[in-house]
Amino acid sequence: MDIYMSEKKYVAYVGTYTHGSSIGIHLYDVDVEEGVLRERKVVPVNNSSYLARSKSGKYLYSIADEGVAVFAIHADGDLEYINKVDIGGMRGCYLSVDETGKYLFVAGYHDGKVTVVHTHRDGRLGSVMDGVFHKGIGSVAERSFRPHVSCVIPTPDNKYLCAVDNGIDQVKIYRLDKRRHKLHLEDIVRCRRESGPREMRFSRSGKYAYLIYELSNDVDVFSYEDGPKGPVFEKVQNISILDTDLDPMHDAAETLAMSPDGHYLFASTAGDNSITMFAIDPENGQLERKFSLPISGEYPKSMKLFPDGKHIAIVNHESNSITTFTIDYEKNVLMMKGKPMSVDTPNCILIEEVSPENTI
Repeated sequence: MDIYMSEKKYVAYVGTYTHGSSIGIHLYDVDVEEGVLRERKVVPVNNSSYLARSKSGKYLYSIADEGVAVFAIHADGDLEYINKVDIGGMRGCYLSVDETGKYLFVAGYHDGKVTVVHTHRDGRLGSVMDGVFHKGIGSVAERSFRPHVSCVIPTPDNKYLCAVDNGIDQVKIYRLDKRRHKLHLEDIVRCRRESGPREMRFSRSGKYAYLIYELSNDVDVFSYEDGPKGPVFEKVQNISILDTDLDPMHDAAETLAMSPDGHYLFASTAGDNSITMFAIDPENGQLERKFSLPISGEYPKSMKLFPDGKHIAIVNHESNSITTFTIDYEKNVLMMKGKPMSVDTPNCILIEEVSPENTI
């Protein structure tokens, strides 16, 4: 392993639901070389179902029943509560920040809302600047035909906000008016009916977007650019996550993760409880499936690669566990690292570098 990387310190944060035995965010010391996590402590917060770090690296944001909570990150990775803000709606499910660090975006699955929260330089969360409720009728009866915003992510150029709506099979593209702090709808990416778009990731180059579909269990690849008339997303590929001989109706694609070098994309699937690895073509952003393998857990809700890209940690919501694997990119296999770690109803994982420069 790189000597410089071995001198760095990393901490994993795992958000959990707290209606069972868990009480909040679990902190783990990360052994990058061995590819294992060692639990340190738990920081109380109600139903920490999603986590995001500030662009400065100094703060950690967490979904909470009350809205969103923010914590200061200390030099050792420990967390200190700062404040929380009510987002004026039902509990959120996804968080992201813009490149300037001034705005925190919240996706509302239950009420179909996109919320913009102002962030202060001292870490405090400020007021809600804007809130937009999606409208429309979905195509899947089980979802009550209502909007469900499952992901909000800024474009890499920080010009637009992509709001993935799992309920109405759309990605709404907003522009944030930074003078008035309001969202303006610029465009809509209309997905296939009953596909269930769930989460979006951008390539490291910023030229391509990857959109995973919960119901059709596949990934669309889009080219992205800011054109003279606004954002332009053009689909260049659709590729299945599952083996072709499997019935996708019994499975549900969950989340995406990218290797630190940007060369590989990973997708998790509940039902068959697997992860799929794709190689990314640097010339056109398209994907080549390398493997789909079981992860020894149920409902892989979130995953994160270790900083060296050689290991991956997978959060298994239904089996109350975290499993870690070594990735062999040449043989296209996963090798499990020890036994699954027990944690009640985990929902999200981050692996972050911590250092004295991160403290407030």
